[in-house]
Amino acid sequence: MLGLQRFAGSIVVQIYRGARYSSNARAASAALATAASNGQGVGSGAAEEAEVRTAPTDLSAKKPKVSGMVAAAFESLRNENETTGKATTNNSSSTQAVNNIDERIINAKTVNGLLAITENNNAFSRKHALKIVSILAEWSTINRVKISEFENDSRFLRVCRMLGRTTPKNEANGKKNGTGSGTNNSNKRISGFRTDDLNTVLGVAGDDEAAKLIASISLPQMVKVMSTLAQRKRRSTPLLRSLAFNISSSSDPLDLKQAADVLYAMSTLNFQDSVLGAKVCADVQAALPKNTEKSAVVGSVLTSLGIMRYRDLDILESLTQWLLKNSEICRPQDLSAYFLTSALLNFKSANLEDVRNKLAKSIVREDFTKQSDWLNYVWSLTLLGIVEHSQIDSVLSTEFLTKLESDKAVFTPTSKMRLLNLNSYAQLCLTGYKGALLPADSPAYDVPMAHTKSKQILVNGMLDALKSLLPAVNHVQSSVDSKMGFLIDAVCQFDAKRNPLPLDSQSADAIKIALMVVDFHDICHGTHRSASGPTNLAFDLLERSGYQIIPVPHSEFSTSDKLLKRVQYLEAKFKAIVSK
Repeated sequence: MLGLQRFAGSIVVQIYRGARYSSNARAASAALATAASNGQGVGSGAAEEAEVRTAPTDLSAKKPKVSGMVAAAFESLRNENETTGKATTNNSSSTQAVNNIDERIINAKTVNGLLAITENNNAFSRKHALKIVSILAEWSTINRVKISEFENDSRFLRVCRMLGRTTPKNEANGKKNGTGSGTNNSNKRISGFRTDDLNTVLGVAGDDEAAKLIASISLPQMVKVMSTLAQRKRRSTPLLRSLAFNISSSSDPLDLKQAADVLYAMSTLNFQDSVLGAKVCADVQAALPKNTEKSAVVGSVLTSLGIMRYRDLDILESLTQWLLKNSEICRPQDLSAYFLTSALLNFKSANLEDVRNKLAKSIVREDFTKQSDWLNYVWSLTLLGIVEHSQIDSVLSTEFLTKLESDKAVFTPTSKMRLLNLNSYAQLCLTGYKGALLPADSPAYDVPMAHTKSKQILVNGMLDALKSLLPAVNHVQSSVDSKMGFLIDAVCQFDAKRNPLPLDSQSADAIKIALMVVDFHDICHGTHRSASGPTNLAFDLLERSGYQIIPVPHSEFSTSDKLLKRVQYLEAKFKAIVSK
């Protein structure tokens, strides 16, 4: 389907290039342009107030050129004005008429069947015109019809006139008079015109039809569409897949800002695409050396990679080298983003000592206005193994906890779990630590912990299999609160002869086993997959607490497998541990 979209775009471009436009028509067929700034949606404000442009020539006096009219119609697959395409009537009969037209368009099987809909139909709108031209473009792409069969049809020309655009007369007059205001006015009008045009791809004809238009717009325009989808929090799967395919297929590289915008959109919309991710990361690596002035765009790239859990060691190492080389211009928040992303992605640079000495030590507590930001920074250093005793002491101190607890907005379950991580790390991993620890009655222990629905299904499937291996209920416990900031999915113990023991057994030879389900959200994705930083920390803390760990990854263990297969899987894991 995506191939057809690209071909349809090519047809549009070819027709457009072959058309002989007048100077006014050329000005009016400007390409899609930038979305509104300051985080505002493209469809709001001035974009919705863009005036409708009318032809400066009298159609009855001068017949329009057919090739130009056809080009204008196909060009409008990109340049549809969303505002004028909307029906404003509340009359139920009008709504019924519009729905009837939509149904007739969908059911039409021939060119004549499509164009007949335009005749003597007061409810026919620009939206319907766009749908008809879109269908004709697709049919011509797959050689179902030829353009010559309908390009001179008066009904098709009517559709063209509905979609075609020209430059307003006053703009042309300004140019003829040689006034400077004419040029400025033109730029302003074209700017608003382009902003409005972006709405075509973003929704005028529905997601599937909008996806067909992507192949006919430029790479910068694709990035703008993707950014606007993110601003509007609109996760249109057909449109995103079309964008991913066409951006990935483009031979033109993204600049650093464009790459950051694409990654931001992917992270905001939770859209994973390995091919697009590889393309963007490669372009970031190529563009990084040219950026020697600002770190904000680098911070944006890092933040997006962390949110997506996208692990590509090459791009992460390149970003590390850039930060080390340009540390004097790096903002604290961008450096903090680097450490947090590295922690989440379980990434430790080959130059970790340089990172510790040059980057980590350049950040102080006063750089953070929020207590939670300082907590997140210390937590990230802990996962990387470069935290200092004084830093952990600072977040476990009574003074810090009091400030953190006073702000309910930041004292979230995530903050509580990270405090528990740090408290356990200080006790189990930091040799000679003499700083503060969480008091036994700390509110941090009162954290609700539960798995996502998908992970709980896996856990339940594992527990069903365990019932066939362990003789009694008192031999296994599930969903155990570790008091270290995470749940243990199941615990059990065996003796040296592989015999299961009751959990209350005090045998000195008992082998404690923790079973941990690893689902999609517990791993990093991208080029170099691995367990995430938090998952890796949980395993480390369990091992230091005396547990043998059996990870149960979702890629190896499925509830769709028969019970016998799941039992055999766990049995093999138990044997491997007990026989050590």
